[in-house]
Amino acid sequence: MGFQYANVLFGLLFGVAFVILNVAVLSRILAPRIKDPAKETTYECGEPAVGSAWVRFDMRFYTVALVFLIFEVEVAFLFPWAAVFHHFSKIGGLFAFLEVFVFVAILGVGLVYCWAKGDLEWVKSTSSGEAAVVPPAPRGELRAP
Repeated sequence: MGFQYANVLFGLLFGVAFVILNVAVLSRILAPRIKDPAKETTYECGEPAVGSAWVRFDMRFYTVALVFLIFEVEVAFLFPWAAVFHHFSKIGGLFAFLEVFVFVAILGVGLVYCWAKGDLEWVKSTSSGEAAVVPPAPRGELRAP
């Protein structure tokens, strides 16, 4: 009975040996030994780093990112549902349809709430109807905690 697991043991040992060979041995043989100061600097989108990393970001970036994330998750849940809906339609399609309808309706209520609150607008209006534009903070104003 133990012989049946020999293939699994052999595969496991081969996998571990393969990883150790590639990571530990071949990387030490093939990796360059010359240290280049340019390669050890921070790389951000092809631009050299300028100023402090503690820059104040506008809250609108985070709001837009969260709203996008919510609806991205909704799409991630709807794709598998749509893929198996034909199976559900044979055994009780109305229940499956109502279930996803309630899911989308709840997210729709959240979208209407964000829209009514004005969080989807890049520049919010004040109570007098004027646009409240907040200038960005100068670089280096926010200090590390």
